[in-house]
Amino acid sequence: MPTPPVATLLDLTGTTALVTGAGTGIGTGIALRLAEAGARVAVHHRQSRAGAEDVVARITQAGGQARAFGADLARAADVDALVRAVSATLGVPDIVVNNAGIYPLGTIIDVEFDEWQAVVTANLGTVHLVTQAAARALREAGRPGAIVNIASIEASNVAPAHSHYSAAKAGVVMYTKSAARELGPLGIRVNAVSPGLIGRPGLAEAWPQGVQAYTAATPLGRLGDFEDVADACLFLASPAARWITGAELVVDGGVLTNRAY
Repeated sequence: MPTPPVATLLDLTGTTALVTGAGTGIGTGIALRLAEAGARVAVHHRQSRAGAEDVVARITQAGGQARAFGADLARAADVDALVRAVSATLGVPDIVVNNAGIYPLGTIIDVEFDEWQAVVTANLGTVHLVTQAAARALREAGRPGAIVNIASIEASNVAPAHSHYSAAKAGVVMYTKSAARELGPLGIRVNAVSPGLIGRPGLAEAWPQGVQAYTAATPLGRLGDFEDVADACLFLASPAARWITGAELVVDGGVLTNRAY
């Protein structure tokens, strides 16, 4: 394929991006950044409708195009309806960022299986359903695409009371590689972004020891920002990453470079 000029490497003009769980946190940062790059953005939410509408308002006020969509991503029928609705209003999603998920605590001895299953479904099962629906839509339209799955450094780094979350995120990383292999012939690239600890309002007050320990452990000396993750997604979704698929991009400030002993 022709090599795009440097000035257009991060230009997403003319594309449609679906960002799941975009009404809060990292998802909001991703939606705003993709819109800034020129994409029409489908802002998905399940419970944070007000947050999603606020994201849409911020994008449209800046001259972009966005709409909010509600859906339960654990239900295949809802996911199919979501992709159809996005396609009908904004266009078939060329870019999908699977960001939605949950992050509860639960020790192996105490966690009930229903809770375990809910965590795995929310963080891994939904990735499959959204990827599947989007890939089918792209295949039908005869168009290439880019899918970015939000994993976590906990996919390879143990955290207390997070066995279900860590297992699900490790699954996301391997699912990403499998999807890249299967969907590549359709022109669909699939990659993962694995964030470290991302700051949010109130985190330092709620968990001062964790914030202090992470900051001390990372070579770059700070927590991540929403935009740090968003920019990694922008890169992987853009023409700049046109020959990258099946990759995991760790965005952790270098914390995993620490010695184990």
